[in-house]
Amino acid sequence: MTTTEPTGRTEEAPEPRNWRTWLREHSELGVCVMLLALGVVVLTDALTMDVEIAQRGPIGPRTVPVAVGIGLLAVSVLLAVDVLRGGRGEAEGGEDIDLSEPADWRTVLLLAGVFLATAVLIEPVGFPVAGALLFWGAAYALGSRAVHRDPLIAAGLSLVTYAVFNNLLGVPLPGGPLMGVL
Repeated sequence: MTTTEPTGRTEEAPEPRNWRTWLREHSELGVCVMLLALGVVVLTDALTMDVEIAQRGPIGPRTVPVAVGIGLLAVSVLLAVDVLRGGRGEAEGGEDIDLSEPADWRTVLLLAGVFLATAVLIEPVGFPVAGALLFWGAAYALGSRAVHRDPLIAAGLSLVTYAVFNNLLGVPLPGGPLMGVL
């Protein structure tokens, strides 16, 4: 669209802004929506939690999830206000990464496969074995190639984690068939 000034010059009028442009300039609002939805889910889950444990004192099993849910809602609202007032997140500069390089999808897929395998195997083989596979697989996916050392460290980490959670913290983890032998 052009306009003519009294001096006879023709200038281009700025194009009207559409919703796509506005949303692109305020893309951080997507994070706000995600945080808001997550806060609602956490609060709903915390408030509808079936609590069978006798509560001693003012802090019960709902306290932390409710606090986290309220925190998520508060951060969502504060971030939305900042974005709507013109605030923008600073672009990631990266200390030791080259942002012009593509993502390393091989590593991402290997890690995802290791996590999925752990989720599938934890019940039938138990945490010590599944945890060892998780630790070793993550080390391998992230570039470690110490074939003799990594499985031993992974097994040690997994057994220590199992013992701490199962025996010291009272969080029962599936032991699997090997725990009958040990």
